[in-house]
Amino acid sequence: MPSNDAAPGPDPAPRGAPTGAPGPGPTRGTSRRTFLFGGLAFGSTAFLAACTSNSVGGDTTTAGTTAGPTTSAGTASGTGAVTSSSAAVTDNPGGKMVKIGFSAPAADHGWMASITDQARKFADSMTDIEANFVEGTNDVNQQISQVETLINAGVDAIVLLPFDGAQMTEVARKAMDAGIEVVNVDRVFSSPFSYRTYIGGDNYGMGVSAGTFIGQQLKDNGVTDPVIAEIQGIASLPLTVDRSKGFADALNTFGFSVTNQVSAEFTADSGEEVTANLLQAAPRIDAIWNHDDDQGVGVLAAIETAGRSEFFMVGGAGSANVMRAIKDDNTVLKATVIYPSTQAASGVELARLLVLEKGMSDLEELEVPKSITLFSAVVTKENVDSYLPSAFES
Repeated sequence: MPSNDAAPGPDPAPRGAPTGAPGPGPTRGTSRRTFLFGGLAFGSTAFLAACTSNSVGGDTTTAGTTAGPTTSAGTASGTGAVTSSSAAVTDNPGGKMVKIGFSAPAADHGWMASITDQARKFADSMTDIEANFVEGTNDVNQQISQVETLINAGVDAIVLLPFDGAQMTEVARKAMDAGIEVVNVDRVFSSPFSYRTYIGGDNYGMGVSAGTFIGQQLKDNGVTDPVIAEIQGIASLPLTVDRSKGFADALNTFGFSVTNQVSAEFTADSGEEVTANLLQAAPRIDAIWNHDDDQGVGVLAAIETAGRSEFFMVGGAGSANVMRAIKDDNTVLKATVIYPSTQAASGVELARLLVLEKGMSDLEELEVPKSITLFSAVVTKENVDSYLPSAFES
């Protein structure tokens, strides 16, 4: 992730912190000021189908992507998050085996566990990938050593979600200098020379999607002076700053603003504690955005204990338990904004394409883009069935 500040993890680690879970998208993501709110974005199956040869004679697909040097893609799929496309068999007629190394932090958070699990499932589904998944670790020195081992093993590509992007920059550059394609996932390195392609989420975009959804709902219901509460994760983290900035900017387009803002620690216990205090301090609330679905378990517990139901709530990240609650539609939780845990699976496919010297078939360019920023879609009761297969278990 773009922000590489070391930070404690959400009991393990917050999204975007250097441990356990995702983190802020590259700083370029914060310059996006187009307020898009998420209906169904492209599925991961569609994205992977788009990652096929666009060379002369290469297969074509019906999947679409946004053309340009930076591609925004969603990650929902009604058929599962790591489905390989039929083109995967036909775009490598020579049968070249692609050796891909994979390294990520320890799976001490639902999101991070899903990151590695989905990447592994995708690699296993491809007959031309020989994958080497090293054990996840939150020890930077150990991760550096593991990457050096992959370099010495002569892999063709390394898909790397660094525990700390800044501290992993040098060893990633070492891999690139050795002729190994490096796909940087989520937490960005300090130097663009350390990776061939970056793929990651958009924390500012999460805030924009949440704010646009909440603002539109309030406007449609005729609420002109709403009380809007925001439950952050760890307030000092760059990813939290980005999310809150996007949220505030989107609300501002409706003439609304955040009335009450509290900070938890990406854990259920902290979520319950700060929400209980929030509900006591605010006798009226119209809408709540909670940044993290894991801490949302505690947030919902506090709401139920207080017996409050006059508002609606939007979550963040896209956990399976939250999506199931949205589908059941029997709580104040009406939507969540995803921070895709499918990105490493897509990173494995991108690594494969780079080694095979192929581009993405739905783009005009012959090469894989340098940067791919994933869209933060809003999941509601209407589209939840499409997103559940790629959701992570808390």
